[in-house]
Amino acid sequence: MRLFGSTIAMKSADDGASSPSDQGSGPRRKIGLALGAGGARGWSHIGVLRELEASGLKPDIIAGASVGSIAGGCWAAGKLDELEDFARSLTKRRVFSLLDVSLSGAGLIAGKRLKSRLDNALGDTRIEDLPVTFAAVATEIGTGHEIWLKQGHLVDAIRASYALPGIFEPLFINGRWLFDGALVNPVPVNACRTLGADFVIAINLIADTRLRPTVIHDNAFVEAVATETGATPRARTGLFRSQFDKSAAGAPGIATAMVDAFNITQDRIARARLAGDPPDATIGARLGRIGFFDFHRADEMIALGREAARKALPEILEEYEMRIG
Repeated sequence: MRLFGSTIAMKSADDGASSPSDQGSGPRRKIGLALGAGGARGWSHIGVLRELEASGLKPDIIAGASVGSIAGGCWAAGKLDELEDFARSLTKRRVFSLLDVSLSGAGLIAGKRLKSRLDNALGDTRIEDLPVTFAAVATEIGTGHEIWLKQGHLVDAIRASYALPGIFEPLFINGRWLFDGALVNPVPVNACRTLGADFVIAINLIADTRLRPTVIHDNAFVEAVATETGATPRARTGLFRSQFDKSAAGAPGIATAMVDAFNITQDRIARARLAGDPPDATIGARLGRIGFFDFHRADEMIALGREAARKALPEILEEYEMRIG
């Protein structure tokens, strides 16, 4: 399924997966890991990757969107320790200190301080030199094309993949201005399959029960009908009170509105794409109480990621054996 434009893969010189190794009587089938978007919730990817490593279930192919590209790229480059140390060191004050204000008008945050951190960890690593197949998903501004960054500077690809519109400045790569990949493919299962995965495990960070689609009828219409018929309208509570009652809390600020709109959009796109191309297995931690910018809660999120992977592993291994044999 394609949403908001077509899919374009920027190919590397060598499209082969990293290392099919002999297992039993034949080569081991390739495992793909689709690391989803989700802001600060992405620190849970670290816990998932740790648990998969401990079980011996290591991916041959990784596709990541937004924060998923950070975790996936660092793991592929052998730098997950550095990413985990950085994540665990964050406090609210340190998170704020990393946000350098942009004067370009293209985004609120220039991202130079974050780039410096990535450069220190990953250096000049190129995607095509990684020991596993990796792709960072981004979105082209204007066309809405889905871009798979499969070659070039790893840090640039990661930065393009997490460039949240209005927050981070976009990146200009190969003649294209690129934004956050979550706008078109929040959990890139299809990228893993296209890159050669036989069995795809999806890590979905935005499967939040708060965002389950439903239809709520306009309360004003209900009250009008009640007035005309003489019925007593039901008191407005919960969602209606906070959203429609002027005497309740004020309207959300611009940052809250932007993040909530982005979360809702990601959720709807992810549901549609996963329904059209479902993964072979899914790992989903209970992250509903984690805010989009709660980067200072890494300890909690890494633990939740490990717990979710640990619970899912028996079923994943059973499914792998059944499908792959």
